[in-house]
Amino acid sequence: QVQLVESGGGLVQAGGSLRLSCAASGQIFYRYAMAWFRQAPGKEREFVGAISWTAVNTYYADPAKGRFTISINNAKNTLYLQINSLKPEDTAVYYCAADYRGSGSSYASQYDYWGQGTQVTVSS
Repeated sequence: QVQLVESGGGLVQAGGSLRLSCAASGQIFYRYAMAWFRQAPGKEREFVGAISWTAVNTYYADPAKGRFTISINNAKNTLYLQINSLKPEDTAVYYCAADYRGSGSSYASQYDYWGQGTQVTVSS
């Protein structure tokens, strides 16, 4: 069993930056892939990007390339999402997820464990 807890969300002005964290506990193995998704009000959950637990491979959705950076600290069992040049359309609940198969898929259905989410609100 794996538990994921996100933090770091909040209210920020457009153009600002945020770093979200996802603390993982339980039986995390090297083959896991970790991902960030987001869900805006009235919209479906959207893939942001994924990273292998060993940080060898990183994947980003096209809209996330350039402003979003995913990283992982294995010693702290913590996943990060750095978001720069925030825009109002980045407003969403951001979720981290874990896939024990290590696929790094963009499909939410491939992920076995989810955090509760952290709200990011960007004001214009």
